[in-house]
Amino acid sequence: MQLAAMQILGYDLSGVLTPERIADAVRVLLTILIGVPLVFGFSRWIKRMISKHIGVQQAMLAGKGTSILGLAAILVMVLQILEFPLSTLLGAAGIFSLAIAFASQTSVSNIISGIFLATEKTFKPGDLLTVSGFTGEVISVDTLSVKLRTFDNRLVRIPNENMIKTEMQNFTAFPLRRIDLNVSVAYKEDLKRVRQILLDIATEHPLVLQEPKSLVILAGFGASSIDILFAIWGVKTDFLTIKNEVTETIKRRFDEEGIEIPFPHLSLYKGEASEPFTVRVIQDEPESATGV
Repeated sequence: MQLAAMQILGYDLSGVLTPERIADAVRVLLTILIGVPLVFGFSRWIKRMISKHIGVQQAMLAGKGTSILGLAAILVMVLQILEFPLSTLLGAAGIFSLAIAFASQTSVSNIISGIFLATEKTFKPGDLLTVSGFTGEVISVDTLSVKLRTFDNRLVRIPNENMIKTEMQNFTAFPLRRIDLNVSVAYKEDLKRVRQILLDIATEHPLVLQEPKSLVILAGFGASSIDILFAIWGVKTDFLTIKNEVTETIKRRFDEEGIEIPFPHLSLYKGEASEPFTVRVIQDEPESATGV
């Protein structure tokens, strides 16, 4: 009855819907339904294990590589079930790969650079980097590029090849960071007293570490001030908090202690260095209501 119905509709599927073809279709469907979840599950397991024992960056690359190889294996199995001539496929793939190789030299270079980056372990997702003029947090390390999220929430994609060729700063590679604060005081101030005040501020702040010790370095003689480098240490996650709070404390303590934070002054002389001339500001008197 089914064949008759197909013939009535104008289709003759008796040579298509054979038991062998139906069995092959079922095998293909089961291979895809079972194989794809297994591939992605195994990929996640690989990422979890490598992340635990080696590193997050290496785990991301290994997970993606596992997914690609697993999906390729499923494709080959499906083609074998369908009795597709693999020799023809391999020949076409060879020609296609040769054409792709010439057209994707940059991509291959980025993939190789990504392997080098994974080997060097100079950064990982979550680190704060400055590279190619951009500063941001690493949100992913892919086979072709590294993606950063800047402080103003922009996405920056940097090719792996550029990461290898250009200079890079990693601000969070180590657990501790030094916070450098530039402080200026007037020439008339007692530098020993200024030094003690700064060290007291560092000692009293709960987030400033006592080891390594804080430093007060005389950086030089400025145009209108003595410049001081105040270097304190803290945990990298407290960097901005320490910088802001200590800066506010320095301003408040200097005001309380009468320490002058100078600004540029300009003196005018009429030709004799010891005798500045007097400058008077004369304001015109307003005209009377009568206009006289």
